[in-house]
Amino acid sequence: MSGLMQKLRPKAAAAAKTVVLPEGNDPRVMQAAKIVADNHLAKVKILATPAEAAEAAKGICFCGQDVEIIDWTNSPLFDDLANTLYERRKAKGLELAAARDMTKNRLYFGNLMVNRGLADGLVAGSIASTPDMLRSAFHCIGTAKGIATASSCFLMDLKTPSPAGDETLIFADCGVNPNPTAENLVDIAIATIKTHQALIGTQAKLSFLCYSTKGSAKGELVDKMASAAAMTKARIAELGIDALVDGELQADAALVPSVAAAKAPDSPLKGQANILIFPDLNCGNICYKITQRLAGAEAYGPILQGVAKPVNDLSRGCTAEDIAGVVAITICQALVK
Repeated sequence: MSGLMQKLRPKAAAAAKTVVLPEGNDPRVMQAAKIVADNHLAKVKILATPAEAAEAAKGICFCGQDVEIIDWTNSPLFDDLANTLYERRKAKGLELAAARDMTKNRLYFGNLMVNRGLADGLVAGSIASTPDMLRSAFHCIGTAKGIATASSCFLMDLKTPSPAGDETLIFADCGVNPNPTAENLVDIAIATIKTHQALIGTQAKLSFLCYSTKGSAKGELVDKMASAAAMTKARIAELGIDALVDGELQADAALVPSVAAAKAPDSPLKGQANILIFPDLNCGNICYKITQRLAGAEAYGPILQGVAKPVNDLSRGCTAEDIAGVVAITICQALVK
């Protein structure tokens, strides 16, 4: 178990929260539910028909554990959840019949359970695509107050601490927004700070990364990152958030105190950034995979951000242990209002 999970699992276990796992037709999800139940990480609700449960949970016994398998195709919750979706979306032209059809989808059913407080968070994506995950979360739950742009991040549990001594860094956005504007980046930054507060708990120190440090180069991308940094500083001051923000900075000036002293001596980060905001999805996705594959970091994510309640995606190549880890993350997110 990684160092990050050693910290998050006890926190999740103490919370006594409930998670819904919609993809009960996946044996990995059933195995993950067993891990979650055995370690008392959360109460678990799994969406599966009797036939799916019999097939996916072969050899697994949930006897005496806080695990409930819900046949969402024949549930007394259906009418209430479908009506909830209709009320949320009718102003956008959704008709009741269409809302009922959408609620027959297991992702929509699960997200509506979170909307109605029947679960504190949702974890899926071992089968479903990220676009399907995002669509169902936005339709059923919506974005968090003050956030117009949903995003994602990866928690990078480092094999070797950073030069500033951090064992975990957060990279964003690595999975949702292909080419964010400066305004989009502000939303991504604020959401990532909140993720850091929920999961890491130390002071957030956020850097907007670029090929330039404090005007050492010129260009449209430099202007975008510097503008995003300035707007984020104003936003955190307005919201009273305890965080340090700077940019634009090159990665070494953000992460290495000795380099920061030479390149950006006036930066409040002092080369101690623990959150890295990338200019676009291309950079973010490449960097998290390089850090994972070449530096041996454990990568947890994509963690969805900016959704009003915790909903998290999975890699379709995930293991049961990976799913259980994301459940622990989701429960910890649910602890922060």
